[in-house]
Amino acid sequence: MIRVLLVEDDMGLAGNIIDYLELEDMVCDHASNGVAALSLIQKHSFDVVVLDINLPRLDGLSVCEKVRDDGNDTPIIMLTARDQLENKLEGFQKGADDYLVKPFDMPELVARVFALANRRSSQVKKLNFGNVSVEVGSETASVNTAPVKLSPTSFTLLKTLLQQQGRVVPRERLLDAVWGEDAPESNALKVHLHNLRKSLVQASANIEVKAVAGTGFCVALKPNPSSSVDSVSAQALNNKEPDGW
Repeated sequence: MIRVLLVEDDMGLAGNIIDYLELEDMVCDHASNGVAALSLIQKHSFDVVVLDINLPRLDGLSVCEKVRDDGNDTPIIMLTARDQLENKLEGFQKGADDYLVKPFDMPELVARVFALANRRSSQVKKLNFGNVSVEVGSETASVNTAPVKLSPTSFTLLKTLLQQQGRVVPRERLLDAVWGEDAPESNALKVHLHNLRKSLVQASANIEVKAVAGTGFCVALKPNPSSSVDSVSAQALNNKEPDGW
């Protein structure tokens, strides 16, 4: 089921859009200002964000720019009453994937949501997860801003995994990202994932690549060692025999 975040301060229009999207079996969350929208985007995963430009507290262009700066590649459709070319270009420059001018027909909005829902945005220039960052354009990776040397294949795997921000990436998608239709039948993917894991460990990354049985792979934050030590220490204290026993 497609999950949409609608960011619109016109409550009448927002209600109409929500009702229409739900008739199309979509789940629609709503925010009426830019600050609330950013909070929801940072806490939850959405398939598409429908974002008005003229918003209270933080305008839509600033929201879009912040989302992309954070490395979030959720597709964004901008809604606006501005139909000038320069306005549209500004929206695309800030990271929007599509542009819809008010007033619009609901079936057109639905069609655009469906078109974007099954893909990730290509507007992201930088991906972040834990202390790992990937610069998409220059194809470079870093841990705590220190460069990490990766092979082209390891970089592609890391980028594809980071694009999903912890969500599971099917094995077939990783194969397609690296080799396209010429994917080898050998255990080449396993070997390259091993090399990527090794590179992340050597660079002191606080994330790891995890296999999800029967599904695929994902990136996840490593458990905090200090928390484990504190937990063990507390347990030891609780289990300590009283003096005099």
